[in-house]
Amino acid sequence: MAISTYKVFLMKKASTGSTYEKLVDIKSFPDLGGEPEMLETTTLSDSMQTYIAGIQSLDALSFDANYTKEDYTTLKSLEGADNDYAVWFGGSGEGETLTPTGEHGKFKFTGQLSAYPVGGGVNEVVNMRISIAPSTPITVDE
Repeated sequence: MAISTYKVFLMKKASTGSTYEKLVDIKSFPDLGGEPEMLETTTLSDSMQTYIAGIQSLDALSFDANYTKEDYTTLKSLEGADNDYAVWFGGSGEGETLTPTGEHGKFKFTGQLSAYPVGGGVNEVVNMRISIAPSTPITVDE
């Protein structure tokens, strides 16, 4: 069964213990993986190029969110430090009682966060971008 992007959350591990809490509401999330580099294995006996998979590539993880001074201040306080983050698929409840559960998957990683407001135009919502440079592979959390 397919799932919707409704109830996808950017999570941060709490400063103590092993629990995660929602960091900010996000409007988009990036690919949580990437294609491996292709290592060429072609020999002079091959009629076509051949390859083996190398190291998986991954760019910075960029999330978009609505700008609020409170959320921006929270994000800026996390800059310059490695923290544990996760993207959770699934939640329960609605509106003010919406709770992340990760019932459809939890993808965790460690990284350094930076945040900045992004440009806008006439009659648009002010957004900010959250960029996380991963320092560990993204893994599925059970």
